[in-house]
This record gives sequence, C-alpha cells and structure tokens, in this order.
Amino acid sequence: MFLLLAAVSVACTVDETLESVKGDPNLTITPESGDPEGIDESVFALLNLDYPGLEDVKRFYEEGDVYNAAAKLLQYYRERPVYNPNVSMLATSVSANELSIADQATKEGGYRFKVYDYTDADGQYYSFANDKGAINWNYIPDAMQGENEFKYQLHRHQWMLPQAKAYKATGDEKYINAWIEIYFDWLKAFPIPEGTTSQMQWSGLQTSSRTHDQMDILFYYVHSDLFTPALLSDFLVAFHGHVQCITANWYKDENSNIRLAQEQAVTLAGMLMPEFKKSSEWFGTGNAAITKQLTGQFNADGVHNEFDPSYHLGVVADFYEIYKVAQANDRLADFPDDYTEYLRKAAKFIMDVTYPDYSMDNINDTRSARMTKSVLTRNLRQYSEMFPDDEELKWFAYEGAFGTRPQSTLITYPQSGYYIMRNGWLSSSTMLIHKNCYDPAERGHNHPDNGHISLYVKGRKFLPDAGTMSYSGTEYTTYRSTEMHNTITKNRATYEKREGKLLKQETSTGYELVVTENQGYSDLTQRRAIFFVEGKFFVIVDEAYGTCADTPVNLNFKLWGGKGKTSDGYPENGKNYTVIDENGAHSTFDDGNNIIIKSFSETSEGYKFESSTGYYSNEIGQKTQRWWYRMSVTKQADKAARFVSVIYPFGNADDFDKQNITARFTDNAEGAEGTFHAGGASVKVTVNGVDYTLSYKLN
Repeated sequence: MFLLLAAVSVACTVDETLESVKGDPNLTITPESGDPEGIDESVFALLNLDYPGLEDVKRFYEEGDVYNAAAKLLQYYRERPVYNPNVSMLATSVSANELSIADQATKEGGYRFKVYDYTDADGQYYSFANDKGAINWNYIPDAMQGENEFKYQLHRHQWMLPQAKAYKATGDEKYINAWIEIYFDWLKAFPIPEGTTSQMQWSGLQTSSRTHDQMDILFYYVHSDLFTPALLSDFLVAFHGHVQCITANWYKDENSNIRLAQEQAVTLAGMLMPEFKKSSEWFGTGNAAITKQLTGQFNADGVHNEFDPSYHLGVVADFYEIYKVAQANDRLADFPDDYTEYLRKAAKFIMDVTYPDYSMDNINDTRSARMTKSVLTRNLRQYSEMFPDDEELKWFAYEGAFGTRPQSTLITYPQSGYYIMRNGWLSSSTMLIHKNCYDPAERGHNHPDNGHISLYVKGRKFLPDAGTMSYSGTEYTTYRSTEMHNTITKNRATYEKREGKLLKQETSTGYELVVTENQGYSDLTQRRAIFFVEGKFFVIVDEAYGTCADTPVNLNFKLWGGKGKTSDGYPENGKNYTVIDENGAHSTFDDGNNIIIKSFSETSEGYKFESSTGYYSNEIGQKTQRWWYRMSVTKQADKAARFVSVIYPFGNADDFDKQNITARFTDNAEGAEGTFHAGGASVKVTVNGVDYTLSYKLN
C-alpha cells in the first residue's frame, strides 16, 4: 500500500500512518467452510514462497491446505510494506469526470466503456452491450469504422482505474462488482497467450497499459470483502501472464514510446510486485532497458525523438513515475546516480513550448484540447520537485508564486529543430514557435511540416497548427500534409524529407533572429529567416531554391479560428473574425487583440493569390473552421522563389485602416529579381511610416 508523506498530518508518525492505510487485518476474508474451490492453485508456483511475509502462506501450502494458504496470501497483500506513490489510500478523491467514466462502465449503464474520448451522438461512451445484455468485445460503432485507434484503445481498459478510485472514494460495491465481471469476461474472451503473439489485444500499449493500471487497481480493491482469496489468485495469475507477455513481445523500435511504456510496466512490476519468482528478472530487465532509454529516448537537446510534445510529456512522466516508486521503496540505489539529470533538459522543453497562459498548440500529434492548464501545471510541478534548484522552472510551474521569472526570449533546440521567440512570460506576452525538425527516420508522430510557425499573442492562438483529426484514412493524411501548415510548399506537395537544420541564431540591437533550412524535396530547398523586431512584430524572409524549374512555389498561411469573411460576404452564418486582403489577412476580434499578416513576392512570374476556408483540429474527431491564404509564384530554373511576410499585432479592429505595411528585398538590383544569395539576404520593411532595414550573413 502507498504512503504519501506529503498528505500525512504532521501529528502522525510514519508507523501510525502505515497502520491507518493497511486496513483491518481481521476483515472477513474467507467463507466459513474454508472451501478451496475457485482458488487457482497455480498461483503458488508463480510466487517466491520464501519471500519475507509469506511464511504462513508457504506453511499452509506445503501442508496441502490451499484454502488457508490463499487466505493468508490475501492477508499478506492487505498488510505488505510495498508503497505505490500513484495511489492515495489516506484520502482518495475521484473527479466528476472519473466518476462519470466509472458509472458509464457499470452494467446498468450499458457497458459504456471509455475508449479514448470517442463518444456517440449523445456525448456518451459507446455501449458494448449486445442484444442479449452481454459484452460484445468486437463491437465497432459505424462512426468508428476504419478508425484503427478505436480498437486499440478499447483493450487498454481506460475505465477500470477510474472505477477503482470511485470504489475507494465512495465505498459503493457496484464498482468492484462491475470490475470483477468485466475484467474476467475480457480475460475469458482473450486468454493470455504463451510466447510470441500477433494478437492486437496482447501487443504494444494494450498490454503495458493494462499491466500498469492493474498495479494501482490492486491497492484500491484489496481491502474489500468482495476481494476474496479466490479472486486474488485469479488476479495474480493474470497479472503474471501480462508481464510475461510483454517480455515475450517487446516492440521492435527500441527508442519508441511504446517500447518505453513496456519497459516501464515491467520495471514497476519488479518493484511493486516483488513476491513473484520472476520479479527480480523483471526488474533487472526493465531497469537495464530504462537506463539505456534515458539517452535513447531523447535527442541531445532534451527533446523526445518523436518530436511530439504530448508524447514527450508522457515519456518524462514514465521516467518520473519509476523514480518515485524507487524512492518510495528504497530502490534508488539500483538506478544511475544522475537518473534525474537526464530529464532536466526534457523538463525545460515542456516549459519552453507551453504558452504563457498554460496551453499548448497542436504540434504534430499533440491534441491541444488534452493539454489543459491542470495537466500542464501538474506535470511542471512534478518537474520542479525533481529539480528544486531550478528557480525559473519553479516560477513557471507555480504560476509566479515562487521562484524567479525566466528572462530568456530566444530559445533554441537545434538538434531537434524547435525555436521559440517571445517577449515575455506573462499571459499578455507574444510567443512564436518555429518547427524545423531533423528527422531523417521520419517518425510517425512527427508531421512533414518543417518551417511551420505557430503564434500566440495575449492569450490567442493566431496561427494554430493543423493538428490530428484522425489516426487513419484521408483525414489522417490531409491534416498531416505540408500544405496544411504555415510553411513553403512546391506545387502544394508534401515534403519528401524532414532534415531541418539551424543556419544562424542572433540577438542584436533591435531584433532577434533565427535562420533555418530544410531540403523538403529532391530539387528544392526552403530557407526561412525569422526576425522578431523590437519584441513587437515578426518579419519572415522565405527563399526556395534548387534545380526545379517552371514549378509553382507556394507560401501558405493557415489562420485563426472563426468562419471568416471576404469582401464578397460570409461563407457561412455565424460570427466572423477574418478579413482576407489583397496580399494577406487581418483579424477582427472585438477585444483589442488583433494581427495583420502581409506577404510580398519578389517576382511576379506566375503570381497567384488564393484564399478559402479550411480547418484545424484540437482533438480527434473535432475540427474548427478557419481561413487560409496561399501566395504562389513560378520558380525559374536559375532563380529562387522569394517572399517577405510581416506579422504585426495591433489593437482594435477599427484601427486597421491606420496600419500601413510594405516590404521588399534590397539585395538584388533591378532586373536581377529572384537571384538567390547563399550567404544571406536583406530586406526593407516599412511599418506605419517607420523603416526597418534587416539583413543576415552566414559565416
């Protein structure tokens, strides 16, 4: 059981607290008959009966008294000195959302199981009850046909842990009764395989997720009168089978989040279930793999190798959980001395890509709807606990209540390809994220969108990433595509390669600068220079060069939410916040927080300006309408396609007419437009009568 020291009253001693969470050892745990029927005797062959505390179990078992051996085993599990920091036995709380999940999963609710966040037309989880009132584990709703993630997520049993918490918090036996019925019905439908298997139900995250949650579930249920010796024997046999199945079916990609989840489950099993004969082997195998993963999972700059902030967050949480369990059970000596130091850079990355209002963009497969303030601050505070010496991390984690406000305004992760430009760390600040990942392996969770920018100004996401609408089908391909992002494309095609690199970063008087490059196509390279001028506005210099000829090159801007409008009127009924201009767009929000984007092409060959409505997605199955514009020119064989864009925040929408913005290249003489200069570029930008001369040179 778990000892959460932070939750213990200072008036209590550790021994007193332990006693309070052990439960009553005199609880009725057996029927008077002492009938061993229903007890899975094979459990005793799986356990190390010489483990401290199992002396009575061993004695009764060797005497042939299976019933009392099982009864003593249950008593041991109710009293054992094993501590799980994930489980609070002193004051278990269950959120309204968790309670809803638990209630829907009862039989009375029609076996409505939480499968990710997929819901029916009524906003309820899908019912898996067949016409006879039994569970149909092969059911796939019509709306989910072709959605591979649905069938994977079902077998991760995401409703069972909320049920266990609901039982502990309320004492209502319907939750444990539902769990007993449903879990063992599932095991009957999908028996534990031996050795290697290709069964989807017993592979990847399915098995590791169930294994992980079962270690918590045991702590919540084990003190119930309904948790009998027979039930314990069945549970332990099934748990052993889960762990063995993982070790026989390691995910092939050793540096993936799936492999890490497997290794985490096995390592935790070795620490939290030490009574098994295999426990030492589990811990040794898992610990060795986890130690190796500390470097294998992260790039040199601390970014997870899937380049996805949500997966990054989960991976850091996995390592953190292992650390806390080891700490609680006096096992830290079994891990490298610098275990947490590997995670310091990883923790700072989450801080750096989180917007000042504690939200996140839809970067790669990150769903911003899931990255809520509570989720982010909870994780950030865990990081602060790991690194109490980091005053800036502490400040951000605790919303400025403690620590020191960060001062960095240009933050780069050059090995991975993330660049953050900001003028502060308050909710009223401006922040731009530029993504240009070096990913020759083309990781599945990393979208082919090098060059993309996302923009936050005073609490509003003006250039949100397209996100992930689906994990399968045409929507999967569409939302990932390059042209759905704020970057350069060749004839709207998706990038062939993702090998972004940093060419220059600079902090100078009046501006900060990053220059990146990506050869997205075999015959075309995209170079993007971003100037953050006076901490107020952005100038983006784009150059597309290479051998391709007579080919359209596109500058894409995907804009903010709202249905938008043009001079021709509204495309749909409803509030509109976008006006498409001759060579750009501006917002029309009525809260004094707006931006202008103006784009200028150096050449006019094949010039075309287009705009229409599209979408971005903050969550699987959800989308928000927005406007976009695309500026295109024809690239000549010996020329480059070059654009300058200015992104300028302003106040009231009525003040738009007062804004005057122009921009042009200044490094080519008349008649030489489109000439590419490998060593740098220079432009002149005029904003409301003020001239800005901006340039860079590469070493």
